[in-house]
Amino acid sequence: MRIIFACGGTAGHINPAIAVAGRIKELMPDSEFLFIGAKGQMETDLVPRAGYKIETVRVRALSRDKTLGGLFHNISAAWHLIRSTIIVKKIIKRFKPDVVVGTGGYVCYPVLKAASMLGIPTAVHESNAVPGLTTRMLSKIVDMIMLGFEESRKYYKNPEKTVVTGTPVRGEFSKYSKKTAKAELGIPIDKPLVVSVWGSLGAANMNAAMCQFIKLAGSNAGFTLIHSAGSEGYAEMVTTLQEIAPDYEKNGMDVREYIYDMPRVMAAADIVLCRAGASTISELTYMHKPTIFVPSPFVTNNHQFKNAKVVEDAGGALIFEEGWFEPKELLNAVKRILSSPDELNKMSAAMEKLAMPEATNMICDRIFSLCESK
Repeated sequence: MRIIFACGGTAGHINPAIAVAGRIKELMPDSEFLFIGAKGQMETDLVPRAGYKIETVRVRALSRDKTLGGLFHNISAAWHLIRSTIIVKKIIKRFKPDVVVGTGGYVCYPVLKAASMLGIPTAVHESNAVPGLTTRMLSKIVDMIMLGFEESRKYYKNPEKTVVTGTPVRGEFSKYSKKTAKAELGIPIDKPLVVSVWGSLGAANMNAAMCQFIKLAGSNAGFTLIHSAGSEGYAEMVTTLQEIAPDYEKNGMDVREYIYDMPRVMAAADIVLCRAGASTISELTYMHKPTIFVPSPFVTNNHQFKNAKVVEDAGGALIFEEGWFEPKELLNAVKRILSSPDELNKMSAAMEKLAMPEATNMICDRIFSLCESK
């Protein structure tokens, strides 16, 4: 089997494709894969690191700005779309895939559009509760729409194409028990661990809030913290903490640039503080982790808040809106939840109910069925 994956822009679009490719490779070792992404984006790093070949094209997001500048931007975006579709057609003809699958990002449109024009079976996976512009545009073109949330069905005019699969989680997330993970991290099993993570680049506002959180927690926090500051905010955060909370490391507050061993750290966590990207939610539900979400206010259509609301309504998480809470309120919420085994257990059980542990296998099955329908 020969498969092209189109994905890009964020890890939340890239990791699901890598997870599915990995599972297909286990099931069908002779399968061949090609990823297509956008030039200069993180897929050019993550995909080769996972052991897959990638080719890139230039794409530009559409602007919602109604000014003259926005108009010129969209003219440029349209030009890139036409040019990238032509380039992708050549790539597809050369690789001769049996199926083409998109897992998110603007690059999906020219890739799946070109594949559809060439008569190749196509599928798109939408991990967010509310579909983005690219998925809405592709819904009229592709053969199958795979959804991360049941609540998403209502947004599509062609429900016969939709199937709820959940969002794939990399196999590494099933590798550790909490006991094993804590032991490997040197954390006593009875010492609560709070994990705080805000994306690979970090988030300046949340780093600032977590500095105050760490300062307020002091030497008697009652928990250990692992915080990922991100590549753009790590140095500044360490400098700030050295000024306002010089003993933060002695107090069990571990501030890192990036959490490279995320599956192990997540397994060890008792509660997680994070954004509400769909892939993150999939990992958290898979591992049954009580969560406090602070959705990014800078994403299209406020989709992170809508993702988080599904989980909060189910009882698995709380939502704190960025800019509308004090660090002390966040600290108090963490302490309250950690001090209540009943609340922790109820939240964990709610996350388990939301989990779709067979998401990767379900998506593989759907891909196989598309190939058989050729």
